[in-house]
Amino acid sequence: MIKPQQWPHRQSWRKMKKRQTPDAKALLQSQEAWCMNACSRFANSDSQTWTLSGRGGLLSALIIQSRQSLLPVLGEQENIPQPHFLADLFGITIHSLQGRKKDVEFLETVLEITGLCASQKIDFDVMCLDRPPSGFLSSGPAELVIRKPQPADMDALAELHAAYEQEEVLPAASTFNPVASRLNIERIYDQQHILVAELDGRLVGKINTNAVTFTRYQVGGVYVHPDYRGQGIAIRMAGEFTADLIAQGKGISLFVKKTNPAARRVYHRIGFGIAGDYRINYY
Repeated sequence: MIKPQQWPHRQSWRKMKKRQTPDAKALLQSQEAWCMNACSRFANSDSQTWTLSGRGGLLSALIIQSRQSLLPVLGEQENIPQPHFLADLFGITIHSLQGRKKDVEFLETVLEITGLCASQKIDFDVMCLDRPPSGFLSSGPAELVIRKPQPADMDALAELHAAYEQEEVLPAASTFNPVASRLNIERIYDQQHILVAELDGRLVGKINTNAVTFTRYQVGGVYVHPDYRGQGIAIRMAGEFTADLIAQGKGISLFVKKTNPAARRVYHRIGFGIAGDYRINYY
């Protein structure tokens, strides 16, 4: 685990200056495969970024605060000075802390000193694909159709997305908001890549991107209706979707819960490999 250190004369955390933007982008891109959420939030106009740099201005780490989320990108060094600026953020409600597991563990310790303890911690595998997928064309029922959704599909698509959010996304003890869920899938439909799986005239699965960064797509929202699982639908859907994305010249990353071996098997089957450990804490 990274340990907080007191190095006031060697390194210090400071709010990012505009002139540091290219260096911050370069640091993010060097670790892009696992920090796509941070890359995406960094580009948002409502985010704030703190940088860690030593003498000579060499930038070695970032902490991004976007709305109610903290996203640390702490590089490869083992000793990091404690980010005292976090104490000034507590006029803002922190909802989540997310990033590479060892980076999150570092900030967990810092936040606990201030009295803020996570109500839920979820661990994921970061999985990556940088070549065309394979082993999926023969999967799924013969009548299965993988296609882009149309406006007439929106009600059925929203139903699938709501089920996905309640099963895979919603933190423990949270209340599902159907209006927000509908707005979210409408935004995904308008702004992201998305495919649906259709069988016997019914939408039975969905898959979409949820971020596009410097050189990669992040895939998420992968869901097959429980009544249709175990038939190879997820393999076929994920294979066709990622084949189209890879053909556009970008790599692919995704996050899968360590408690979901079935999903990991799907991604392994088409060529994904595990790149590291990721954690999301909810507060």
